[in-house]
Amino acid sequence: MKKKVVIIGGGAAGMSAASRVKRLKPEWDVKVFEATEWVSHAPCGIPYVVEGLSTPDKLMYYPPEVFIKKRGIDLHLNAEVIEVDTGYVRVRENGGEKSYEWDYLVFANGASPQVPAIEGVNLKGVFTADLPPDALAIREYMEKYKVENVVIIGGGYIGIEMAEAFAAQGKNVTMIVRGERVLRRSFDKEVTDILEEKLKKHVNLRLQEITMKIEGEERVEKVVTDAGEYKAELVILATGIKPNIELAKQLGVRIGETGAIWTNEKMQTSVENVYAAGDVAETRHVITGRRVWVPLAPAGNKMGYVAGSNIAGKELHFPGVLGTAVTKFMDVEIGKTGLTEMEALKEGYDVRTAFIKASTRPHYYPGGREIWLKGVVDNETNRLLGVQVVGSDILPRIDTAAAMLMAGFTTKDAFFTDLAYAPPFAPVWDPLIVLARVLKF
Repeated sequence: MKKKVVIIGGGAAGMSAASRVKRLKPEWDVKVFEATEWVSHAPCGIPYVVEGLSTPDKLMYYPPEVFIKKRGIDLHLNAEVIEVDTGYVRVRENGGEKSYEWDYLVFANGASPQVPAIEGVNLKGVFTADLPPDALAIREYMEKYKVENVVIIGGGYIGIEMAEAFAAQGKNVTMIVRGERVLRRSFDKEVTDILEEKLKKHVNLRLQEITMKIEGEERVEKVVTDAGEYKAELVILATGIKPNIELAKQLGVRIGETGAIWTNEKMQTSVENVYAAGDVAETRHVITGRRVWVPLAPAGNKMGYVAGSNIAGKELHFPGVLGTAVTKFMDVEIGKTGLTEMEALKEGYDVRTAFIKASTRPHYYPGGREIWLKGVVDNETNRLLGVQVVGSDILPRIDTAAAMLMAGFTTKDAFFTDLAYAPPFAPVWDPLIVLARVLKF
């Protein structure tokens, strides 16, 4: 029997879910409602467009035509879902409103920037970095007003990436961070210390300062904190995001302890035939089993794939996340997978850790760079709980560590993993293997 599937949101999770349903049930009616004109977009690329390394149009993995013509998805752009109820949704599109029926519903409407409740956030020249059009607006504003002084408010991933985007263009960048260090919720101090050393060479890093207000006449002119004032022709608010749960609440869908939509391993919500995927949904942590909200693109895509599979009758379970993430500032890369030491202690683990410095290549081969690794291990079982890496060529180490954590490796398992070696790529004792040895087994 032909079913009607309605998906709210055309980002990574939404289009993955829609594509999967159509692959398994090509005769079904699959509608996607996207409030913007962008689908399958890559907001993670915004800082690199601002830096001038790419263009906004390239931040769509596939143009709408691919989904409409090749995959048979009924895609509605500039279509805002304004009401959700049992069996139907009401949509504002083409200057009017229309209702559509559903047998299955997927919330894939992502997350939105958290804008601080301070004076001046609505001034011209104050931006968030949320959707691809933001990148174009920032570039145009920079050129129009000959921007030289930029203030970034926030010390998370987006804050760091946007700081690089402007610093790489020779702008005077001030970075205001409320906490005592950057990326403090994601990394341990030894690791962020190395990143901050690099940051301080290129930006005016202001730690433990609270932004009080943003000032300007017609457009932004300065940012005022509890410790000083900073000239600014352009301001980026990088103060976090929040899941878009308002529509789900209309339907009485359970909101989890993280503040995102509760889902089970099939991405089902508490309401029958209603699913959630991507940045709007919470999941579980692979190691702790606890409910977590980790709004990252790789997990979002997979959640959408799992939701689409289950809707179409092919049972598939989403195992959860490790919170694996990487970013960089100039030539310093930083990444993590699993638990940091502070997270592990908070979860009640009895842990031991090691922090090592190594080289990415043998001393006799040119091009070797410094790399630091921190490992966290459960003292009781010797199970590897988390790895953090900072320096150069970190991705192969982070990805390998993520695979180890998914498989439940002990330090002994990690030590005996048969990693590849050749002087142009790695030393005979890869830094990850050295870390496992230092952690002991």
